[in-house]
Amino acid sequence: MDKLIINGPNKIKGSVAVSSAKNATLPILAATILSPSKIIFDNLPGLSDISFFTQILNSLGVQSSQDGDKTIFMADEINNIKADYDLVRKMRASVLVLGPLLARKKEAIVSLPGGCAIGSRPVDIHLKGLEKLGAEIEIKKGYIYAKTKGLVGSKIVLPFPSVGATENLMMAAVMAQGTTTIDNAAREPEIEDHGNFLNELGFKVKGHGSSTITIEGVKFEDLKVREVNYSIIGDRIEAATYIIAALMMDSELKVDKFNPEHLDFVLNTLQQMGAKLERGENFVQVYPSGKLKGVRIETAPYPGFPTDVQAQIMALMGVCDGDSVIIENIFENRFMHVPELVRMGYDIEIDGNNAFIKGNSELTGAPVMCTDLRASAALILAAMTAQGESTISRIYHLDRGYEKLADKFAGINGNIQRVKE
Repeated sequence: MDKLIINGPNKIKGSVAVSSAKNATLPILAATILSPSKIIFDNLPGLSDISFFTQILNSLGVQSSQDGDKTIFMADEINNIKADYDLVRKMRASVLVLGPLLARKKEAIVSLPGGCAIGSRPVDIHLKGLEKLGAEIEIKKGYIYAKTKGLVGSKIVLPFPSVGATENLMMAAVMAQGTTTIDNAAREPEIEDHGNFLNELGFKVKGHGSSTITIEGVKFEDLKVREVNYSIIGDRIEAATYIIAALMMDSELKVDKFNPEHLDFVLNTLQQMGAKLERGENFVQVYPSGKLKGVRIETAPYPGFPTDVQAQIMALMGVCDGDSVIIENIFENRFMHVPELVRMGYDIEIDGNNAFIKGNSELTGAPVMCTDLRASAALILAAMTAQGESTISRIYHLDRGYEKLADKFAGINGNIQRVKE
């Protein structure tokens, strides 16, 4: 296993380009099951989650190959409807093959998913929505058994704007007979990208990116077989991580290749704290801003403050002037990074889903370990700001969602090394 060694405090400078968004890539890859066309992606992120998900698709009959920085997928034949436990256990997003398999093959057997331990993410919203479309579902011995004589369009009202459920139901509905409406749908930019990709494949999706999505069913045999080239949006969570890093280190940095509109709430919050930022069409320029001030935030579904940036902004809050409060409304177990931050000098108290962060902490390097993906980023930001050496272990969590993060930080003057334990 690898670990990171970081010597701080750092002062970063220059520019950094974010990779394609992991949270957009996974459902888009799942959607390749739906198409007989040759699909070509530019610059898929080199992440363990992407690799695992590609293995799942390969096990179902989807062919994949690499040509330089292009990745090619062909799903002209799907010869297996079972997503096995040995693959699915590694990541929660694997349940996303359920909807497209039902649509394409009218049957699916998918292991209940595994993944990171930041809280329960039940799949019941997915399953109830699929039942509304005409699927018969049974759970036996850790597997979801789903079948249908033919999905039929329906009106689905989600009890919560679940991103995964919205994506799964969109993929199931594109071949359902008639019209499907998904109300209280997730509105994340990744959902909008997902709908754009489905339309590129020849399906008929409207309203993606709003709370009501309408889908007209298209028969598989009516799809045109052709070459589809698609570029996935930049990763707004990765972008936020680098922006917060620059603010913590009072540095000047250009964060490039993403849409700043996708981070409006985060950028507005940072500016409320005193951050000096310039927004361009596909970049944010961060300027030295001095010591920022504390703030109160609540995580919420998009367009609110994203839970995936909660750990990173907590790291920033600890070095701000004044106290801060975070209310975590999405996942009940997403403060696991707090004990590790405290080891580095943070003063944080937890009460239920509330975190109270004292500002002006004097940070000192320490040995810490990653507990989940975004917690990993928070520990790195803290270590780069702290005085002295930190070692960060269990960075396999980091590899799930950040492509070459150590290399990217090293390229902007960060004192960070990845070594074997």
